[in-house]
Amino acid sequence: MSTEVGKQAPDFTLPDQNGNKVSLSDFRGKHVVLYFYPKDMTPGCTNEACDFRDAEESFSELDAVIIGVSPDAEESHQKFIDKHDLPFTLLADEDHQAAKAYDVWKLKENFGNEFHGMERSTFIIDKEGQLQKEFRDVKVDGHVDEALNFLRENS
Repeated sequence: MSTEVGKQAPDFTLPDQNGNKVSLSDFRGKHVVLYFYPKDMTPGCTNEACDFRDAEESFSELDAVIIGVSPDAEESHQKFIDKHDLPFTLLADEDHQAAKAYDVWKLKENFGNEFHGMERSTFIIDKEGQLQKEFRDVKVDGHVDEALNFLRENS
């Protein structure tokens, strides 16, 4: 399955920070802001999560839920939520199932070393489960406002 705007978003089931199984299809009837990020507690990911946290009420007013996904384990997600008072679900994609379905598990390079990692990306999915918008290789500054403005104009 691949991601294509206007088509059904790939469904998946992953554990949340409490170990509960969560499927994307559980959120039918709401807009979903599905964001993939590399790692809990790192500076860019913390800034992004806190930006989503600070805008959560605005997303909620648009009948949208925020879901974060990273390769970190459930326990790491719970610590991240507790430390930064995050009001949304974080999903543990330790085997990269969802990341591969959304084509955000990428070969990266840092200081000449190649490794696979999560490409920071956000997908906006409508109430029927169709992909409305994708933001790939996201820069953190201003991104949450960009996603919120898209939803305001298209929901």
